[in-house]
Amino acid sequence: MLEVLTGTGLAASAGLNAYIPLLTVGLLARYTDVIDPPAGWQWLGNGWVLTILAVLLAVEMMADKVPVVDHVNDVVQTVVRPTAGGLAFGAGATSETVTVSDPASFFASNQWAPVVTGVLVALGVHLVKSAVRPIVNGTTAGVGAPVVSTAEDVTSVVVSVVAILLPVLVLAFLLGLVFFLFWFVRRRADRRRRREAARAAGFRV
Repeated sequence: MLEVLTGTGLAASAGLNAYIPLLTVGLLARYTDVIDPPAGWQWLGNGWVLTILAVLLAVEMMADKVPVVDHVNDVVQTVVRPTAGGLAFGAGATSETVTVSDPASFFASNQWAPVVTGVLVALGVHLVKSAVRPIVNGTTAGVGAPVVSTAEDVTSVVVSVVAILLPVLVLAFLLGLVFFLFWFVRRRADRRRRREAARAAGFRV
């Protein structure tokens, strides 16, 4: 159960930033004894992999803080973040699915389940993030973009570390995300009703 929570937390973190959870797992695996990925995931601790992830993270963090560019980045990341989520979930849940030598055996067994679960979790978080960002940019004239992006990066780091060290707390994050999603959808519906009412009132006048 704890491994599933760890994988879920890492995948959710990837929905905010594709590279933070992978870099976190890689660094902890390489320099500490906190996490020991199975053989199929040892590549995350490779020096070249960590360097590439660090460079991609730097590019992602800069692009995500510039209005308009952040929207383009979110479109590109629609593929990248879920993919990273699948890898992160697999590594966190100690699933050896990164190398598929026998596709028939892979799909006939449950080896694909952790990767698919991670993809879906990361995609869900990414879609929420992508829906919120245009509203933030529109209501703040773009000023809120770097603030929100920084908050997302910090959240991704915290969730990644917590998922590895205290996976039970991942439940609190997931509950908070569900609550935020409910609040966000409800608020958008209320704003839409107010706009329609204002238009109707103006038309009658």
